[in-house]
Amino acid sequence: MSTLEIEARDVIKIVLQFCKENSLHQTFQTLQNECQVSLNTVDSLETFVADINSGRWDVILPQVAQLKLPRKKLEDLYEQIVLEMIELRELDTARAILRQTQAMGFMKQEQPERYLRLEHLLVRTYFDPREAYHESSKEKRRSQIAQALASEVTVVPPSRLMALIGQSLKWQQHQGLLPPGTQFDLFRGTAAVKADEEEMYPTTLAHTIKFGKQSHPECARFSPDGQYLVSCSVDGFIEVWDYISGKLKKDLQYQADVWRIRTGQCLRRLERAHSQGVTSLSFSRDGSQLLSTSFDSTARIHGLKSGKALKEFRGHTSYVNDAIFTSDGGRVITASSDCTVKVWDVKTTDCIQTFKPPPPLKGGDVSVNSVHLFPKNSEHIVVCNKASSIYIMTLQGQVVKSFSSGKREGGDFVAACISPKGEWIYCVGEDRNIYCFSQQSGKLEHLMKAHDKDIIGVTPHPHRNLLVTYSEDSTMKIWKP
Repeated sequence: MSTLEIEARDVIKIVLQFCKENSLHQTFQTLQNECQVSLNTVDSLETFVADINSGRWDVILPQVAQLKLPRKKLEDLYEQIVLEMIELRELDTARAILRQTQAMGFMKQEQPERYLRLEHLLVRTYFDPREAYHESSKEKRRSQIAQALASEVTVVPPSRLMALIGQSLKWQQHQGLLPPGTQFDLFRGTAAVKADEEEMYPTTLAHTIKFGKQSHPECARFSPDGQYLVSCSVDGFIEVWDYISGKLKKDLQYQADVWRIRTGQCLRRLERAHSQGVTSLSFSRDGSQLLSTSFDSTARIHGLKSGKALKEFRGHTSYVNDAIFTSDGGRVITASSDCTVKVWDVKTTDCIQTFKPPPPLKGGDVSVNSVHLFPKNSEHIVVCNKASSIYIMTLQGQVVKSFSSGKREGGDFVAACISPKGEWIYCVGEDRNIYCFSQQSGKLEHLMKAHDKDIIGVTPHPHRNLLVTYSEDSTMKIWKP
């Protein structure tokens, strides 16, 4: 993806606008002089031109003082103002502009005849417009000056600095990097998280969402900003839910296909992304790329802008069930039915590490269901295979900590997820239970029956103590502490 080029001059202009709008005149002038960058903006071009044509010099002069204008145009402007002040017999004002402004000082040095003419007009007891304007007139001169200065200035929306910061925060909120409703420390670049908001495991059923008898959810995810819960079901429907009420989001203009939520518009179709079925999808952190896995034993990175496959990771000997980017985006980690986890270099697509989680108690190798980033350490991952234990592992394959259902039979895990801060690891088992493990103690802190039929998956809310499970019993359940 091509990087966005930002000119340093434009950044300085935005800061200059902030200084101007907040009456920081000294700072404005110092920054403009030091950087040799001028803002040259007016609130309204029409008003600026109209004020010049009407001779509202008391309004124009303060604006011009903050503009960087060519010397010739500035001299023409000040000359006109001096002539009009003489005509109005405002001689002190005319004298001050003539003798104390920088533009008139240059005129005195470089065009002495033009300057002396103004001095002569100033000391006369009468004013003759024909002598002052020659073959022109006051109105024509004003119009010429207005047109000349209008070409030097631009109009930009007000408060660009605050608007850009606001847009940045909205983008971060949309990406799930900034929970809605939180205070944001702009200087440090982080959300102010309340220290007393501890992560707690769920114990209570908040809502049960029921699907049709011939349908059940195959996948569910919260949007990165936590506002929506999206499900896709075996009958091909994708639906957006209000997780607080457990009801469909009726206020959305779309409710059949989740492409762009507000409009229902398909933004990009990736043709022939894989030669066989796609098993998982995940976005890069900046949202510009999509990582997919497939029954065709590969993982691929696709550019969302181009719609093309950018990278392919080939080396597994069976289905690839899951893949994630590392937090720095430099590596991809894949989980496969060939019982291995592989770590790949994104730039070269080389496999730099292959390892297997410890075998289950009953022996033999088992399929790796999923891999998850561990929030507390960017070099650790959580690995869930079809066994009764789940592991925190390094990217070199060493086990850091293990968590077990304690069952030799019937307690294998089918899916897992991690709480946003990494305090809790949640697993769902083939016994239809939710297992809540404390990351700190390594102990099973809570166990509860979740569904009447096999559980398909589990997903956490990005910043609240909520957990969603979905099952072949045609329900999706939302759990809270």
